[in-house]
Amino acid sequence: MNTFKQEFTLKYLKQDLSTSIAVFLVAVPLCLGIAHASGTPLLSGLIAGILGGLVVGVFSQSSLSVSGPAAGLTAIVASAAMELQSFSALLVAVFLAGLIQILLGVLKAGIIGEYIPSSVIRGMLAAIGIILILKQLPHLMGFDKETEGVQSFVVHSNELEGAAHSNSHEWGGTTFTMLWDAVHNMQWHIFLIGIAAIAVIVLWDKTLGKSLKMIPGSLLAVVVGTLLAFAYGISQQDLNLDIHHLVQLPRINSWSAFVEQTSFPDWSTLFNLKVYTIAFTLAMVASIETLLSVEAIDKLDVHKRHTSTNRELLAQGFGNSISGLVGGIPMTSVIVRSSVNQVSGAETKLSAIFHGVWLLLAVIFAAPLINLIPLASLAAVLIMTGLKLAHPSHFKAMYRDGWDQFVPFVVTIVAIVLSDLLIGVLIGLGVSSAFILYSHYKSEVVSIVQEKNYTRLIFAENITFLNKARIVSILDSIEEGSEVILDLSSCKFIDHDVVESIQDFRDHCFERYIHVLIESHDNSLKQMSSQRHVDRLKTLSETV
Repeated sequence: MNTFKQEFTLKYLKQDLSTSIAVFLVAVPLCLGIAHASGTPLLSGLIAGILGGLVVGVFSQSSLSVSGPAAGLTAIVASAAMELQSFSALLVAVFLAGLIQILLGVLKAGIIGEYIPSSVIRGMLAAIGIILILKQLPHLMGFDKETEGVQSFVVHSNELEGAAHSNSHEWGGTTFTMLWDAVHNMQWHIFLIGIAAIAVIVLWDKTLGKSLKMIPGSLLAVVVGTLLAFAYGISQQDLNLDIHHLVQLPRINSWSAFVEQTSFPDWSTLFNLKVYTIAFTLAMVASIETLLSVEAIDKLDVHKRHTSTNRELLAQGFGNSISGLVGGIPMTSVIVRSSVNQVSGAETKLSAIFHGVWLLLAVIFAAPLINLIPLASLAAVLIMTGLKLAHPSHFKAMYRDGWDQFVPFVVTIVAIVLSDLLIGVLIGLGVSSAFILYSHYKSEVVSIVQEKNYTRLIFAENITFLNKARIVSILDSIEEGSEVILDLSSCKFIDHDVVESIQDFRDHCFERYIHVLIESHDNSLKQMSSQRHVDRLKTLSETV
């Protein structure tokens, strides 16, 4: 069976179909919420979600990743729309951003994702889990003030329900203040819907869900929550949930209705330099978030499948280019939706593709039905997903792996929860890099052997820039009046900066009355980093 058939296998069709519905139900409020927070038409978020399934889902190699509008791009999109003063101009930037991503995929820039430390990726997953819990608890309690899909710690005024689409980024609170306000403004009848939905998921997963894997507990939870909300409405009028506590999906049942609620690119803005600057920014940030998400979701895959990051950039590029053409906001591979996909039991990429189909059909035909779903039941699904991502067992496993893994893991979590995804990951990378540098400094890249009246320093096969500090430290520790042999005969690669350090030591050793001889072999020098390095080492070499 070739790769294409493996990606589209129908072996798990029933399971992928049911899972796709669970992902679709979660994706609806997230698409709408992110569009609202970005200050763009609500339909633009749905368009991005649809294309994330139908375009990216088809071209991507990932079996579990789900693409759509991303919370990490809301600030960029909102400020870009304000700077360009036109959503139509922003769509041109989205289109160009997609072309840049395609170019990145062709240039195989996706390899960058392979260099993100595992501790940072796992910290990112746990942080997303904690954020889901903190952000969804207010919705579970009926406090639906903050827009769905927002993940940043600081809440801006444009991210609150009822806020005008002014692109204003005035401070509106934090994740913790929203949670505190929710506790003091809890609506117990809505909270009961959320608790019932959680109970359904837990009981289903522990009982019939083990044998009936094609029916995810999250789907049943949404059904039960919707039925409870409906029962409130017919039993007691004052318990009826108003529109702010329900999904708000716009209905597009004609081409004219579609045109009224969206825009198309204004190609005259191609002569505006700001459009290209924004396009490049969107392409870079969207690509980084996608690479992070894909790496993270691959770690959740029970089958340990590996996604081609270069192909993922191509898929995202196709998706964003088309999104810009038809009125959608930019998209990335999204951890939240992908995590729900994995937790609900998806096996192949068909789940992501079908979630796009359901989004399209819902917008055209099923908006009145979808709008009966309470946000509290969807919050229950996301909270349970968050609990699995941030399960205590993950913390224990990272602690057992040692401090060099545990510290970057925890720092990444705290940084992401208290800032946002990209800033948190950068901080985590910084801490992880510090541990990597320290481990290289302590590594035994040079063996010291005492032979009669001289000291032999035997260099390892591969000497990189990261080993420079250790080697300089060893050379500086050689006592005055010593006789030293620098044995480079085993080296297959030696970094340019290390060569310079050896040269500096050789040039100044007479000041310390140190006699230095260098051993090397031409056949090993040929395998070094460049001919220039070979020539330089040859000038250093003396036959002992």
